[in-house]
Amino acid sequence: MSYKKILVTGAAGFIGSHLIKKLIDRGDVVLGLDCINDYYDVNLKYSRLNEVGIEKNNIIENEIIQSTVFSNYSFIKTQLEDLTTSKKVFKTFKPDAICNLAAQAGVRYSLENPHAYINSNIVGFINLLEAAREFPVKHFVYASSSSVYGLNTKMPLSVADNVDHPISLYAASKKSNELMAHTYSHLFNVPTTGLRFFTVYGPKGRPDMALFLFTKAIIEGKPIDVFNNGNMVRDFTYIDDIVEGITRVIDNPPTGNEEWNGEHPDPATSPAPYRLFNIGNSSPIKLMEYIGAIEEAVGKTAIKNFLPMQLGDVPMTHADVTHLEDAVGYKPTTPVKEGIKKFVLWYKDYYKRI
Repeated sequence: MSYKKILVTGAAGFIGSHLIKKLIDRGDVVLGLDCINDYYDVNLKYSRLNEVGIEKNNIIENEIIQSTVFSNYSFIKTQLEDLTTSKKVFKTFKPDAICNLAAQAGVRYSLENPHAYINSNIVGFINLLEAAREFPVKHFVYASSSSVYGLNTKMPLSVADNVDHPISLYAASKKSNELMAHTYSHLFNVPTTGLRFFTVYGPKGRPDMALFLFTKAIIEGKPIDVFNNGNMVRDFTYIDDIVEGITRVIDNPPTGNEEWNGEHPDPATSPAPYRLFNIGNSSPIKLMEYIGAIEEAVGKTAIKNFLPMQLGDVPMTHADVTHLEDAVGYKPTTPVKEGIKKFVLWYKDYYKRI
């Protein structure tokens, strides 16, 4: 299924900006939405917007503005916590589908500022669901997170597994989104799909993520903090593979699982139009190997500061993506070394320009 109009929240974010470019290029009419908060450098967010013709000086709060580059793209700066504005966006734009990537991100930050997660990830999310109920969409896709697996240790992590033991408020907020989405799928027949992202990286990435932090420190000759004494394993997933997966999911709304059994409930499906998928690389690597690839791409050896595990963190992630592969043919293709090289090239170019 393809759509004419797609609303993408988190439009100035890392994943959102890449997704929007792909949707624009394939001919969809896209409205991007973002509050452009200062959780990290807003200049990077404005740079992402500028690449698709949204100029900082033209942005007016709560007003839809047209891209100066693409006729099929427009943007609005607004807060999802404002239900009136959320409904106005749906009423005005009339999206066929929505991909909600807006959220207060970061596991560690949730230890310091929990209310930011309630406001953005819970209140903002319910407002979008309410808008989608009042102004029906064909598909409501939203970002969940691999963090929902919490204390789970059986690998690979599967959407068929129970996820009732989160270890950060960020993870709890994402689990809440999945529960809220199911409720609206069940009660109001809103087709929803949640995507559990696994450590996404690549050009224009978030400055609070390991790749960005490590690259910056290595280039500047400063030490990097290596948690759990380097004994971490992550399912690093390149942004292009993620965006390809999201696009395929958007085009394939759930219809409900006719074989679903309440005596043996499958957590990833429902009789209602509801699905959950892992979206990762499914080829986890050791953190020290990842750092080695950054060192190779930068051309310098890192000064490593080994530290114990941080609160809210997990030692390993490994995505079972067979459900997504079966549903939409998802198959990540970017080797980690290649993805890191592309990021380092972008990083050096971006900071040379500013």
